[in-house]
Amino acid sequence: MTISEDMTIDSKKSDDVILSVKNLKTYYPIYGGILKRKIGEVKAVDGVSFNLHKRETLGLVGESGCGKTTIGNTILNLVPATSGEIWFKNERIDDNFKKDLRKKIQMVFQDPDSSLNPRWKVVNIIGEPLKLLMRMKKKREIRRRVLELLETVSMKNEHLDRFPHEFSGGQKQRIVIARALACNPELIILDEPTSALDVSVQAQILNLLKALQKEFDLSYLFITHDLSVIQHIGDRIEVMYLGKFVEGGPIEEVFYNPAHPYSKALLSARPTFDPTSRIDRIILEGDVPSPINPPSGCSFHPRCQEMEKHEGCGVNTPPRVQLGKDHYMYCVPLKDEKKSYKGMEYISD
Repeated sequence: MTISEDMTIDSKKSDDVILSVKNLKTYYPIYGGILKRKIGEVKAVDGVSFNLHKRETLGLVGESGCGKTTIGNTILNLVPATSGEIWFKNERIDDNFKKDLRKKIQMVFQDPDSSLNPRWKVVNIIGEPLKLLMRMKKKREIRRRVLELLETVSMKNEHLDRFPHEFSGGQKQRIVIARALACNPELIILDEPTSALDVSVQAQILNLLKALQKEFDLSYLFITHDLSVIQHIGDRIEVMYLGKFVEGGPIEEVFYNPAHPYSKALLSARPTFDPTSRIDRIILEGDVPSPINPPSGCSFHPRCQEMEKHEGCGVNTPPRVQLGKDHYMYCVPLKDEKKSYKGMEYISD
C-alpha cells in the first residue's frame, strides 16, 4: 500500500469530518541586520495533517514550544499559514477566513486574565460577540442571553455586573467558556484551559466541558501538556514534537500501547501515586533542538533512548508506520525490521 504522508488514514466516514488539516506548515520569519532582511525562520509547525470529527475531542500533546498553540492560532487565522490546507466542513478557510466563521469556530485561551478586559463587566464581555457577530442590539435581549449563558456554565445572576478581578480562576475560565458559547459554535479550540487551575477546579471544568459537548454537539480541539487531562476528556490524541506529529491514535491505544520512543518517555513522566512505576521512568538526555535549525532525518533522534535499535535516524525521513486501525507513528525502521514489525505496515511516498 502506498499513500502520501500528508494524508490521514481514518476509518470514520469522510462526511463526518468537521475540520481537516492537510500538510500544514507555519513558519515565523526571523529578521536581522541593518536593513532587517529575512535571515531565517522558526519552523513552529512543519507539515502536520489530521481530521477532527463531529462531537469528538482530539488532543494535541507535547512539550512546551512544540507548536501546539500555533496550530490553533493558524486555524483561527490569527497566524498566517506558510503552506498547507485547512478545511472546515467542505470549505477551505486558510486562504479565505470569512467573518461568519468566527461564529462557528471559537477559542478558549490558556490564561483567562489576559483574555478578559479588566475594565469591562461580565455582561459586556460576553455581550460583545452577541453585538458584533449575532447582531443583537437591544440591551435587555443581550442581558437575558448573557444570563442564560452564565447559567449554562453554573454561574448566577449576581455575577452579571462584576468585573473579572472579583472572580476566582475557575470562575474566570467559566466566563471565557460562556463567551465562546455565545455564538453557538460547532468547534471550540481549547488551549490548555485548565493548566492554571487547582486539581479540584480542573475536574469541575472538564466535567462542564463534557456536559456542554453532549448538550450542544460540540467538537473540541484540546491543546494540553497534561496527559491525565486528555485521558479523561479525549477520544483521540496526537503526540507532537518539534513541529511534527510522531504518533497518533485512539486514547486507549496510545496510552496503553505507546510505540514511538518520545510517546513512551512522555507517558512515563506522568504523575502517579504508584512508587513502583518510577522505576520505569524514562529520562531524556539533552535539550530540545531549535526549531530554527531542526535535526535532519528524525527530529527526535538526538535524544532518542532507543537510537541504537535503529539505523539512519539522522539521515532518513521517518516513514509512517501503521500500527493498527487508526493508530500510527512516524519512526525509522528497526534494524531487524521483519522480526520486530511483524503484522505492521509501512507507508511511504
